[in-house]
Amino acid sequence: MKSITINGSQRESVGKKATKALRNAGQVPCVLYGGDKPVHFSAPELAFSKLVYTPNAHTVVIELDNGETLNAVLQDIQFHPVTDRILHVDFYQLFEDKEIALNIPVQLVGNSKGVKNGGVLRRNNRKLRIKALPANLPDFIEIDITPLKIGDKVAVGDLPSEGYTFLHSDNTVVCQIKTARTAIVDDEDEEEVEGEEGAEGAEAPAEGAGAEAPAAEASQE
Repeated sequence: MKSITINGSQRESVGKKATKALRNAGQVPCVLYGGDKPVHFSAPELAFSKLVYTPNAHTVVIELDNGETLNAVLQDIQFHPVTDRILHVDFYQLFEDKEIALNIPVQLVGNSKGVKNGGVLRRNNRKLRIKALPANLPDFIEIDITPLKIGDKVAVGDLPSEGYTFLHSDNTVVCQIKTARTAIVDDEDEEEVEGEEGAEGAEAPAEGAGAEAPAAEASQE
């Protein structure tokens, strides 16, 4: 998984007055949990743009002004209700030998056969929660939807999970192709229908021939 580096300054004062002063100076108060004790620090608001305003998942390398470097993931973020400015950020510290639960984005690739025939692609879950060691965290979970026909779906149980575990039930639907008024029958289904009609048509003449036989005999008499 890709990492984003954030340069921060460790802070000792954590009261409301100190926090307000940080925000007025364009700094965001942050807390790192998961270690022996919480680590309070601040970082420029612009440093979070690549981390917050993106659909991708990232790990974070926090480099403090005291020379300490900590690995983490974003846990929670608070925005101002009016201005949408970042008010506070919580991180959770990562350890190489300790699994972490994280939401990973789902990336769909390919052109679905069902969509080409007028079906509608529905994305039930744009992110999936997994549990893994930091080294095994994927950037995204890729699903090839090319073979999906109208009525088909992809569930969590259909996905490979090497190096991590899904924190969802196997029958959780990730995406599916729903029918629509403008949808047409898929080619394979159409061939089956034509085959059935052909078989019924082949039987009709046989019944007709049997019905004409008595009439022929009557004419001879």
